[in-house]
Amino acid sequence: MTRILMVCLGNICRSPLAHGILQSKLSEDRFYVDSAGTAAYHIGKSPDKRSIAVAKDNGLDISTQSARQFKVSDFDTFDFIYVMDESNYADVIRLARNDNDKAKVSVFLNHNNNISHKNMPDPYYGDESDFKYVYQLIDETCDVLVKSLNNL
Repeated sequence: MTRILMVCLGNICRSPLAHGILQSKLSEDRFYVDSAGTAAYHIGKSPDKRSIAVAKDNGLDISTQSARQFKVSDFDTFDFIYVMDESNYADVIRLARNDNDKAKVSVFLNHNNNISHKNMPDPYYGDESDFKYVYQLIDETCDVLVKSLNNL
């Protein structure tokens, strides 16, 4: 089974959406998807209500997810670690123990050639339109990832 981890700062906005969207597009018997945050701000909390709402508007239920912090053992557990921006990338790479750990980590939007700005915007301080935009970016990029992941 291929194991995939989505990572953002607090694990309540971007990575729960990425987790839910990608999970909905992949076969559960071949793939496991999870999410985490680089910071400990929201451990144990549900995703942001705006993330839950935009997911629900698109037919997904992410309300049962629970925020957790990225940990070094995630390098052993997961095959691919997709981070939402360069800051998250630096935080995760700082915890890497070796080149094998580092090779598992990539910036999520780097996989979408249709997008020039590779840092996923953080909608936390924005409004509903920011969450809708982030959903669209994640959904489009997950479609790209699914093509490559299904060829593993």
